[in-house]
Amino acid sequence: MSLRTRLQNKDIVVAPGVYDGLTASLAEAAGFEALYLSGAAVAYTRLGRPDIGLTTASEMADTMTLIADRTPLPVIIDADTGFGNALNAQRTMRLYERAGASALQMEDQTYPKRCGHLADKSLIPPSEMVGKIAAMADARTSDETLIIARTDAIAVEGFAAAEDRAEAYLEAGADVLFIEAPQNRDQLETIAQRFATRMPLLANMVEGGATPITGADDLESLGFSIVIFPGGIVRALARTAQDYYQSLARHGSNKPFADRMFDFGGLNGVIGTDEMLKKGARYDGTDS
Repeated sequence: MSLRTRLQNKDIVVAPGVYDGLTASLAEAAGFEALYLSGAAVAYTRLGRPDIGLTTASEMADTMTLIADRTPLPVIIDADTGFGNALNAQRTMRLYERAGASALQMEDQTYPKRCGHLADKSLIPPSEMVGKIAAMADARTSDETLIIARTDAIAVEGFAAAEDRAEAYLEAGADVLFIEAPQNRDQLETIAQRFATRMPLLANMVEGGATPITGADDLESLGFSIVIFPGGIVRALARTAQDYYQSLARHGSNKPFADRMFDFGGLNGVIGTDEMLKKGARYDGTDS
């Protein structure tokens, strides 16, 4: 089922953040219907850097290709600002679509962008974003590929301006609206009341971010169609990795940490090593 078709169902889509084949496979095994390839998560893990526009389109496309090879689930990919002007946005659409993305999320920040929950962002004019949305629509090869238009205007120009920008992006041909970083529940409710009957809405839950954390059921009741948890997996793994390395440095052994990690066989079980070897044996003539 394509993501476009799935969004016709009133039940909200919960898309956890992933950043490689392993996290994508674990999320699929947990029962999720869609995934979110977070630019922030790629910056955190591949670069060890903050989400301030340092990742490149090719790094994201490479990551998308690896995830698409590991899971058939639809993936929403963070396209940042399209990495430049409208022509760059078109190239990003073609690149990500070929890599296997089901939806591209593009925002109206200037380039280089920064995390939507960081301060001191700046925006391009609404007319420029409208042109970039139209350019992406012209470049896509499949109507099933969704364009998610994000505005970061709440923190820069205020809530009313964010609503106005969202209206313009809707008219420009966006398939999903994403008004980033609502500051309270009233703003979440107002967004849903104004837009939910006209097109799918995406909400972003960032632990410690500007938007109060609320659950998928609550967001669904408000009228949101998608909720993403983009960087949660990295925050969870980073905390565990920090504890692991400190324990190893202190003890010179993994034994004190053994109850908090897979052993060799356990991890091989999770990633399906035996199944892969059996599959290979069928092709190389050694299957008995």
